[in-house]
Amino acid sequence: MRGGNFMQLDSAAAVNGARNLLLRLQYDGTAYHGWQVQQNARSVQQTLQEALFPILGGPHDLKGCSRTDSGVHANEYYVSVRTHAAIPCVRLQAALNVRLPRDIAVLGCREVPLDFHARYSCTGKEYVYQIWNGPVKNPFLERYALHYPYPLDAESLHRCAQAYVGTHDFSAFCSAGGKKLDPVRTVTSFEVTRTGALVTMRVAADGFLYNMVRIMVGTLLRVAQGKIAPTGIPAILESRDRGRAGLTAPPHGLFLNRVFYNEPI
Repeated sequence: MRGGNFMQLDSAAAVNGARNLLLRLQYDGTAYHGWQVQQNARSVQQTLQEALFPILGGPHDLKGCSRTDSGVHANEYYVSVRTHAAIPCVRLQAALNVRLPRDIAVLGCREVPLDFHARYSCTGKEYVYQIWNGPVKNPFLERYALHYPYPLDAESLHRCAQAYVGTHDFSAFCSAGGKKLDPVRTVTSFEVTRTGALVTMRVAADGFLYNMVRIMVGTLLRVAQGKIAPTGIPAILESRDRGRAGLTAPPHGLFLNRVFYNEPI
């Protein structure tokens, strides 16, 4: 992304009236088949487009920061959209929140340079995966955490997860739909913590492959079950073999938690 403050907008934009707006969203992904528009299923992008159309006119090409999977949630999600409409950001935010369903909220709106792209200007992301590790399910977390009633040693899993940190080929942690991408990613941190019965796995990286976080979580659960050795993750990484890693954890425990850019949003 180009340097400089976000408020230093392109001179061309001032001439032709073009604006690039950055929306900060939060959503419960339970009712949606991910971010991206689907032909026969409801998506967050489609829902946002339908709310934007009567306000800005359109259609508009929305640029989302990530292709979240079906059922995955977002504590922080960014969308860039170009428009010639003169509506102030504060009014656009209010109008969208009136039109959007209760499971999607616009937390902020600001103007950014025309060359800013919510996805390609992103330098990294942080995901959180929640596990309710109690003998009885928690009805208030049924949509937001995997219920796993068997023993989990969070400290042991945290030590094991440090094998993910660094620059590696993560082919073994990628579902078939993402095999065409460069499989090398740099994981900057992976933390496993416990608060009561809630175990939280938090991972940050410069980018993620298809289902990568959910497979990393599933592999740690296999370690907890004794089906993968606590020291086995480096060998799985080296093998580049998806069959050697754990199962893909269910989507409802996963949140896109933070999105990083070179300049503060």
